[in-house]
Amino acid sequence: MKKLIVFVLLSFVCNYLCQAQAPRGAGNGAGRRFGGQVPSIGHFYGKIVDGKTNKGLDGVSVQLIQSKFDTVTKARKDTVISGMITESKGNFSLENLPIFGNFRLKITAIGYKIYDQKVSFDLKINQGGDMQQMMNNVDKDLGNIKMQQDAQTLDQVTVTASKPLVQLGIDRKIYNVEKDLAASGGTAVDIMKNVPSVAVDIDGNVTLRNSPPTIFVDGRPTTLTLDQIPGDAIESIEIITNPGAKYDASGGTSGILNIVLKKNRKAGYNGNVRAGVDQRGKFNVGGNLNVKQGKVNVFANVNYNQRKSITTGTTERNSFLPANYLLQDDYNVNNGSFAFGRFGLDYFLDNRNTISLAANIVHGEFKPYTRSDLFVDTLHQGGDTTSSYTNRLSNSHNIFRNYGGTVSYKHNFPKSGEEWTADANYSKGTNNNDNSVVSNIYESKGGPLTSIYQQQQTGSGTNEYITAQTDFVNPLGEKSKFEAGARAAFRNVTSLNDFGIVDKSGNIIPEPLLSSSYSYHDRVLAGYATYSNAIKNFGYQIGLRAENSSYNGSSHFTTKDSANGIQKDTIGNFSNSYPVSLFPSLFLTQKFGGEQELQLNYTRRIDRPNFFQLFPYTDYSDSLNLSRGNPNLKPQFTNSFELSYQKTFKGNNTFIASVYYKYTTDLITRYQSKEINPLTDSVVFINTYINANSSFVGGLELISRNTITKWWDITSNVNIYTSKINAADSIKTIGETYSWFGKINSSFKFLKKFTLQITGDYTSKTVLPPGGSAGNGGGGGGRGFGQTVSGNSQGYSKPTGGVDAALKYEFLKNKAASLTLSINDIFRTRVSDVYTESDYFNQTVFRRRDPQIFRLQFNYRFGKFDVSLFKRKNNRDEGGDNVQMQGAQ
Repeated sequence: MKKLIVFVLLSFVCNYLCQAQAPRGAGNGAGRRFGGQVPSIGHFYGKIVDGKTNKGLDGVSVQLIQSKFDTVTKARKDTVISGMITESKGNFSLENLPIFGNFRLKITAIGYKIYDQKVSFDLKINQGGDMQQMMNNVDKDLGNIKMQQDAQTLDQVTVTASKPLVQLGIDRKIYNVEKDLAASGGTAVDIMKNVPSVAVDIDGNVTLRNSPPTIFVDGRPTTLTLDQIPGDAIESIEIITNPGAKYDASGGTSGILNIVLKKNRKAGYNGNVRAGVDQRGKFNVGGNLNVKQGKVNVFANVNYNQRKSITTGTTERNSFLPANYLLQDDYNVNNGSFAFGRFGLDYFLDNRNTISLAANIVHGEFKPYTRSDLFVDTLHQGGDTTSSYTNRLSNSHNIFRNYGGTVSYKHNFPKSGEEWTADANYSKGTNNNDNSVVSNIYESKGGPLTSIYQQQQTGSGTNEYITAQTDFVNPLGEKSKFEAGARAAFRNVTSLNDFGIVDKSGNIIPEPLLSSSYSYHDRVLAGYATYSNAIKNFGYQIGLRAENSSYNGSSHFTTKDSANGIQKDTIGNFSNSYPVSLFPSLFLTQKFGGEQELQLNYTRRIDRPNFFQLFPYTDYSDSLNLSRGNPNLKPQFTNSFELSYQKTFKGNNTFIASVYYKYTTDLITRYQSKEINPLTDSVVFINTYINANSSFVGGLELISRNTITKWWDITSNVNIYTSKINAADSIKTIGETYSWFGKINSSFKFLKKFTLQITGDYTSKTVLPPGGSAGNGGGGGGRGFGQTVSGNSQGYSKPTGGVDAALKYEFLKNKAASLTLSINDIFRTRVSDVYTESDYFNQTVFRRRDPQIFRLQFNYRFGKFDVSLFKRKNNRDEGGDNVQMQGAQ
């Protein structure tokens, strides 16, 4: 409880300390923000059309004029600073313009009246503003300029700057990865450890407010897993705890984590190269390159990562039927590598139309092995006790591949903010796994060998995802907006598992009872509409989403008749179709004086059973941890409420407080049952899934980002919550518990070129996440890819936490090069300690993975920094309430 009090107090104290210790001398002058020079990075563009026919005019002279002081005449005079002659469609684009000052746009054409109007970039420079965001916004579409008797006065576009590190939009928080030192040489798993509201266990499984989120990449579902995405390829993480009608209705118990990958459009060429090594001698290399020439922008990002992971663990189990005690010690080494490639291009047809292509390629190969020592004491009827010792060695060879592609089109209408987008996405993951397990059984450790048991399992699987989506945005007024869209998603999953016993001669004897093949297909069709408006300082957004879904699957396996023992082949088919379900959403926002904002939102969402949860095949690859899906599972529905308060102080110091409540019906949760092994006729416990009656989660979350001094800033996060799973009376559950999670990320700058980042996190005793954790995904045993599930209505996780650190040194001109030294779990305190119980047993599993690992990373940036073509209107969907999940911009 003392630790909890410290976290809560620190969030509030740091929030107000920043006001008394805000950096001085920051200045409000634009010149000071840009090193004393005003950059020429402005961009005006538009289209010249005939006032009656609206057809584009060619051969039109377009000039941008600025009044400058003449040092010779000591007077001001007009100077043409940019100009061009339009082509056949009437498009014009004036670039490399000063961003401060007033200008006149002068347009002349034979037979038309001269057009002469004032234009400007109305920049608002706030103290502590984000210069990168401001550069992205220095872009102005002057619309369709009609050449006629009464010239149209151009509407002024207000360009704003300033975006905090953690920003609260109307439906999301945005975590900017740019300054996160964990990104160097790591993966998305390493970055998630620093993201507010997100917890990561030792296996890389991610939870958002203690529930498994839906993982998106560039706003779309993916078959990639978090440890397959290099941290250096990530631009930002969007945390959407209560997604509105625009987004998929799935993911009700938690929300969405959208990983936005880097893709810039800087003029000329630019990029970086990087390389690193860890203390186990495993290295990584990579780089990215961007080339912008004319109407074409080409980008590429490649990475190669080697990994060696070591996990130690202990399992203790007391079983009641039959009565025995198990002690199992495990030592696991997972050694391998993976390569990641991302390539694409943008083709700017004109100022308002862009076609984009992108492709992802991932290939990995890992060879894990596990040594286990198993001690079993069994109590027989009559009181006799027998003991045995088993030395087990498991060797696996896993290969995975992932291919994906995206085609997208975007059209911007002349009216500011009106746009239409369409895209199609394809992603396919494949995996092949071979697993060999040899068990040497002894009467006792050091005693005589009594038997040898060897099993072989071969598996393969595919996971194919196809989506098509279109969205339309139409600003109806200065503060009102209408959005609508449609989406179709199709998923095809196949899996093959062959299980066999190896005899003394090394021959594999197939075991049909333990083998199966499986295919699964699902479809989701959806449409949505939202309307938003603001009345003075009060804003609202209402939305409605409709989804129709269905799935069907078939499995081929062998069963044994319990009466006569005859085996027979069985083909099982199952399917389900859900009529149109409606998912309303409501977001209310009230702004107060002093940079304060209050938000209230409500959504209804759904979680459909995933591949693992439906798969009817029993996985016997680990004889002590058997698992099977349940094809009779129903979807679960969640009603979510959230009330949030935000206060922004000087220097972009931010405080966010949220109260949330989620109520779920037909909760999908894990459950263990007692059954008979068809091969040995012995009692076994199967980990499967059921629909519990209901559950609820409620809590208070505090997030604070504070600049204490010029050289020290802190981002802190505390989440206090309670949860309970209501199951049938015959199912034993843990009951309602109160838990809390805390995280602090502290960054220090010193000696001008050094940055030190220290991150600490702590999780109290917690009921295991219902439904499981989205993390590294599947692939084992040929069961395809998807969410791994560690949740359980019958258990809890014991407290855990740890501290990570990273030191960065920047050198060369403009800090083009850097070295980063990082270490994780400094005090060896981050563990997984899970307790489960049922009417048949109780069990404790303790595991520790890769503590105190050092990694050294080098990064070098190159190329000319010219952002004049970086900010086209076609890619301005960044920041604030208008962040569109259409890909990395």
